[in-house]
Amino acid sequence: MSEKFWKKSWDPGLSDLDPKEWETTFIDAIRPTFEDFPNKIAFEFMGVEVSFTEFDLYSNQFAHMLIENGFKKGDIIGINLPNTPQYMISWVGALKVGCIVSGISPLLSSEQMQYQLNDLGAGKKKVGSVTLDAVFEHRLKEIASNLPQLDLVITTNVADFLPKFKQVLGKLLKKVPTGKITPLEGKKIVNFMDIFEKYSTELPDIKLTPDDLAYIQYTGGTTGPPKGAMLTHRNAVADLVIVQKWLGWDNQRGMGLASSGFPLFHIAGLFFCENCVYLGWTQLLIVNPRDTDYICKGMKKYKPTVLVNVATLFHLLLKNPKFKELDHTNLDCCISSAAPFPKEIQKDFEEIIGSGKILEVYGMTESSPLSVMNPSKGKKKLGSIGLPILNVDLKIVNPETGEELKRGEAGELCVRGPMVMIGYYNKPEETKNAIDKDNYLHTGDVGIFDE
Repeated sequence: MSEKFWKKSWDPGLSDLDPKEWETTFIDAIRPTFEDFPNKIAFEFMGVEVSFTEFDLYSNQFAHMLIENGFKKGDIIGINLPNTPQYMISWVGALKVGCIVSGISPLLSSEQMQYQLNDLGAGKKKVGSVTLDAVFEHRLKEIASNLPQLDLVITTNVADFLPKFKQVLGKLLKKVPTGKITPLEGKKIVNFMDIFEKYSTELPDIKLTPDDLAYIQYTGGTTGPPKGAMLTHRNAVADLVIVQKWLGWDNQRGMGLASSGFPLFHIAGLFFCENCVYLGWTQLLIVNPRDTDYICKGMKKYKPTVLVNVATLFHLLLKNPKFKELDHTNLDCCISSAAPFPKEIQKDFEEIIGSGKILEVYGMTESSPLSVMNPSKGKKKLGSIGLPILNVDLKIVNPETGEELKRGEAGELCVRGPMVMIGYYNKPEETKNAIDKDNYLHTGDVGIFDE
């Protein structure tokens, strides 16, 4: 597409940004949050509130634990947890060492987990994993002998951050899954909560660059077995800065409170979490996104300004009478991604929360993830993924010939921008198939440009 004709539909005042804005690392980008909002709640988990100062110090301790166990820049930490304080701490702590983070779903089978951990270790990197005790006993233990690169296992229980009486009660009532930790030959095992007794709270002195890998996030992609999308610190910060400018969030530092039903091991949950930490927003950590009573309880107490969910979860909330009874005046927007949101349900939803508050977006793991969004202030089209965002080039091509198509013709969406991955981990052929000579990512998704 010779000209970015979609710019005429952008909100007033928006224009492409200077790429210098993302010449930094994610760790440097979030440093001001810890300094500017030390006492603000960083996240809430089942009644437990953790401030940004506590979050910063805990993640420093996690980082020092990794360093003591021989982990260094370029090694890999797989985080195999639901949305808990331990996920947040492991994620930022690993990045502070210069380690690469890979989200691993706790819902994976033993075979799928083995595949991902071995794929991560295929580059002869040192690999560590943070996992639940229940997953350790029932899945990790049985595959441990098939994981030669797995060097370190950090175990935790989903309730470890809760007060002792809640932990005991939860386990007695079998509301909290548990598992027994036993030795694994050739692997060091660390209890997550012991880290806070043993390690320094000082920020480690590790030099990172924007080109360093921050994440290897697995995706089915368009074909074949899961592939690890390699995302640099620059990729992550670029998407952050661009999306915040698009939404007008860049001038709301410290002012927001957010809730997301996306798991942190998924790119959508991770990206939204990055935004909250960067902005100094409080976020409500949700372990079970299908527990809409719990979500409604949190919304009633904290009154979030932003909700981010997949369309099916918005639909579940719509069915819960408690959601309809809430005061939604504080809610600025509901961002829907990962799957289409039927128009009729959107209309029903906006009747409860207020008109114009649903914002549909499009992205994929390979693009950090967002590249297309509905306008924040201007006309939103229900049932449409919106407009290419700042600094993004988009074209629609015939997947057989690669020929660019006219407006109104359906073809494959191809995206180019500073948020697009550098390639698939250890899969040069797959990378060549996904990213063309002009650096466009071929998404495998079908789209149409209208006027």
